[in-house]
Amino acid sequence: MNSKKVVVAMSGGVDSSVAAALLKEKGFEVIGITMQISQSSSKDGGNCCGLDSIEDAKRVANRLEISHYVLNFRDIFKEKVIANFFEEYQEGKTPNPCIRCNQYIKFDALLKKAQALSTDYIATGHYARIEFDSQRKRYLLKKGIDSQKDQSYVLYTMTQEQLKQTLMPLGNLTKDRVREIAKEKGLPVANRPESQEICFIRDENYGKFLKRHIPEAAKPGPIVNSQGKVLGEHQGIILYTVGQRKKIGISAKEPLYVMAIDKAKNVIVVGKKEEVYASKLIAVSTNYISIEDLKEPLDVKAKIRYLHEFQEAQITPLGEGNVRVKFKQPQWAITPGQAVVFYNEDIVIGGGVISEVER
Repeated sequence: MNSKKVVVAMSGGVDSSVAAALLKEKGFEVIGITMQISQSSSKDGGNCCGLDSIEDAKRVANRLEISHYVLNFRDIFKEKVIANFFEEYQEGKTPNPCIRCNQYIKFDALLKKAQALSTDYIATGHYARIEFDSQRKRYLLKKGIDSQKDQSYVLYTMTQEQLKQTLMPLGNLTKDRVREIAKEKGLPVANRPESQEICFIRDENYGKFLKRHIPEAAKPGPIVNSQGKVLGEHQGIILYTVGQRKKIGISAKEPLYVMAIDKAKNVIVVGKKEEVYASKLIAVSTNYISIEDLKEPLDVKAKIRYLHEFQEAQITPLGEGNVRVKFKQPQWAITPGQAVVFYNEDIVIGGGVISEVER
């Protein structure tokens, strides 16, 4: 019998539910915790950890005969995730709130709660693997074996201490197999659909959400081409992102795309498709996992967004947690605010936040 105690972050979805079931099967004492970050049901707004999700998690916990608690994380989620979401868009950037949630909520605030309960581990339903490398004497974060569901990209901020105390039971499974397990175990969420991309925005576009919450940021300004010629007027930089083609509102012989956002001048720069490609970027707030720090240039495979293909690149340290990333081939729509994550085969080296694009 395994005497270890583990807190499982139960969102009410099939992944975290199967994670809890597998850990109980292995003999862990499992405690389910659902983090309440929204007061609304999935019908009214954000469906991740809202009221509907809490009820689903409770039903799964009852089925598995494990303890289940709901903890209020609304204030810290609002402070660390939603406020940052607004701040980044006001700066002309496009943030990834899922990364912030993992960094500050799941693997910080929740981990501290778990430690207060004298548990040995926390566990999540992420499709990624954690292994200890005895030669490096470091915990490694690896891609999940299901390449279509791998979530290592959104976990690059994890520290050695967090990896040491975290279990990810789904890393060696495919999504199809996870659903099969859920059905085999009679879990009531076996057929629950995938959660949406951003949990606190539902049934509306980002523009509507941002305009409703930060209307003062929707200030009109000029749309210019790469030579600085004014082509039209935008309705606020918060409504645009690099690579965007639709809803620019300018007639042209060739399709125009957003290639840059200048917050200081309140300007949207547009260009032809080939102008949106770039080969270099600067990343800040870097975190390294497989190495202690970046001391010299290193050849890597890099991703500049969650669904991006791995690309050959070289990373060079610039000091103060900054790094220059130079791609072998130009990349489409490198977007400030998004993360760039570095890999060696299936191992996450580290990553950072894209600060600026160099053309």
